[in-house]
Amino acid sequence: MESEQNIPVWKIQKKRWIRWIVSAAAAAGFVLFLMHFNHFNRISLISTEGRTFERGRVVEISSDNLQEDGTRTGQQKVLVEIRSGSMKGKLVEATSNNGYLFGAACEPGMNVIVIQSISGDISIHTVYSVDREWAVLGFAVLFLAVVCIIGGRKGFYACVSLIFTFICIIWLYIPMIYKGYSPFFAAVLVASITTFLTMYLLGGWSGKTLCAVTGTVSGVIIAGVSAYLFGAAAHISGYNVSDIESLTVLENIRGIRVGELLFSGLLISALGAVMDVGMSISSTVFEIHANNPELGAKELFRSGMNVGRDAMGTMVNTLILAFVGSGVSTLLLNYAYELPYLQIINSNNMVIEIMQGISGSLGVVLTIPIVSLLASLTAAKWGINR
Repeated sequence: MESEQNIPVWKIQKKRWIRWIVSAAAAAGFVLFLMHFNHFNRISLISTEGRTFERGRVVEISSDNLQEDGTRTGQQKVLVEIRSGSMKGKLVEATSNNGYLFGAACEPGMNVIVIQSISGDISIHTVYSVDREWAVLGFAVLFLAVVCIIGGRKGFYACVSLIFTFICIIWLYIPMIYKGYSPFFAAVLVASITTFLTMYLLGGWSGKTLCAVTGTVSGVIIAGVSAYLFGAAAHISGYNVSDIESLTVLENIRGIRVGELLFSGLLISALGAVMDVGMSISSTVFEIHANNPELGAKELFRSGMNVGRDAMGTMVNTLILAFVGSGVSTLLLNYAYELPYLQIINSNNMVIEIMQGISGSLGVVLTIPIVSLLASLTAAKWGINR
C-alpha cells in the first residue's frame, strides 16, 4: 500500500477537496430532505387561538403575596412591560400564581415569560415563568466552547456531531413517529445515521470507523430487543407509562404506535454509552495492530476484550446511575412511605426503570465482543490498517 508520504501534494489536496465537496453535497441533500419531510400540517389537539407566550419585564409589584414568615400564598399582581408580540411596549397588569411549576416570585426588573390571552378588546396576562432563555443558551454556548477549546479539532467535530444528533432527533425521529412510522425503526435509523457521522468525523472513513459503527448499531439493537423481551416477560408495554392518556389520543388521531415508544426511547438513551465503547474498542485494536502488525486476529481480539472489560464496569455504572438519577424522586417517595417490597418490585414505574438499566447495559456489554471480533478480523485477516 502506497504511504501518504510518497503521494504528491496535489493528489492529497485533490482528495481533500473531493471529500469536502461530497460532504457538502450530502449535507445540503439531507437538509433539503428534512425540509420536505417536515412539510406537513399537524392536527391541533387544543385551541390556542388568541393565546401567545410573550417576553416581559416586571416594572412594579402592585400586590405582593409574601407572608410574614417568608412564605408566599395566593397570587401576586404585577405591572409588566410587554417586550414582544402585538402588545409590545405596553404596560399591562398580570397575575403570578404561587407554584413550583408555574408562576414566579416576581421582583421589579425581572424578565419573565407572560401568557397573553386576547379576545376582542379584552386581554388577560399571567406570568408563566422567569425568562430562562439566556441561561439555557448561555450555558449551551459555554459547553460547546469548552469542548472546542479542550478538544481542538476533535472537540469541534464532537460539537458538530452533537448538533447533528439534536437535529436528527427533532426533525427526523419525532416527525417519523408522529407520521406513524415504527418508533423502533425510527430509533435504529437515527442511531445509525448519527453514529456514522460521529465516527466519520472522529476517525475518518476507515476500517476502524466501519467496525465502530457496525458494533454500535448492533449494540443499540441488542438493547432494544432485550428490552422488548424483558417487557414481554414482565408484561410491560409502552402503554404502562404515565402519559398514556395523552398518547392514546395521538394514537387514535395520527396512528402513532404508542406500544413501541418505550423501547424506542431506550435505544436513543443507550446510544451514547454504546457509541463510546464501540469507538474505544475499535480504536484500541487498530492502534495495537498498527504498532505490532505481527499479532494475529486471536491476539487482537483478546486485547480488545481486555480493554473492553475495563471500560465495561464504568459504562454499565453510567447507564444504571443515569436511570436511577432520573427516578430518584420515585425512590425517595417509596422510601418515605415505607412501601412493601412486593409493591415496589411489581410497580410499573420501578420495573420500567430496571428494564431500561439492564437492557441498556446489555447493549454496552455485548458491543465489546462484537467490535473486538470485527476489528481484529478487519485488521489481521483482511489487512486493513486504518
